[in-house]
Amino acid sequence: MNPAAPADAEKTSPQTALVSQTEPLTAPTPEAPPELVLAHREGVPGLSARREHERRKAARENRVRSRHPKIGGLILALSEEPQSTKAWAVGSVGEEKLGRRLDSLAGPLVRVLHDRGIPGSRANIDHIVICPTGIFIIDAKRYKGRPERRTEGGLFSPRVEKLFVGKRDRTKLVDGVLKQTDLVRDALGDPDIPLKGVLCFVEADWPMFGGDFHIRRVYVSWPKRLAALLSRPGPLTESQIDELQIRVSAAFPAA
Repeated sequence: MNPAAPADAEKTSPQTALVSQTEPLTAPTPEAPPELVLAHREGVPGLSARREHERRKAARENRVRSRHPKIGGLILALSEEPQSTKAWAVGSVGEEKLGRRLDSLAGPLVRVLHDRGIPGSRANIDHIVICPTGIFIIDAKRYKGRPERRTEGGLFSPRVEKLFVGKRDRTKLVDGVLKQTDLVRDALGDPDIPLKGVLCFVEADWPMFGGDFHIRRVYVSWPKRLAALLSRPGPLTESQIDELQIRVSAAFPAA
């Protein structure tokens, strides 16, 4: 028979010794989530307008060539695009010009979002800028003539403010910006966030001094003056601007 094992043999077995020499088991330390880095610029200015112009242009060419298989190309070469089609190309150039000016401001405290889609609609918002003084909803226009505010009405009728550019009544542009501003306000769900609607005319006949104005809560200006406004200091911090950018981008994605 084998000699009797020592009383503590179980404690000193190779398996037990191996465990006793091993460091205490601990759960692995989870990796910290990557720091969120937001782009200072999002989207492509004028992209939706450029696409719509190309779509209309292609549709017109298809119609002409199908109706006139033999001379369709000649007709297209000798005729101009309809004004309704050309306007989209003109508009896209205006958005691109203003977009370049806004991009020059982009940084930690100025976030520039171009060409934002409106869910459930084919319409878009040209530019949204989030900066220390609030959120600016900007509609770019490339119109000729001098923008001005006119007040109509008097003693026997309500006084109404209207926007004219040159000799043409463009008050509907104000209505459009107000509607876009309300959409952003409703999407954010916070009435305390400062929002401002802007009409920016990129090639209008502005006077040498002054010229910008407000009409029905909409600021009317040109790129250089607007850039100065967006660069002002304000109460919003970089972290608050981060949060607003995330919320606005989610509600109004790139078109």
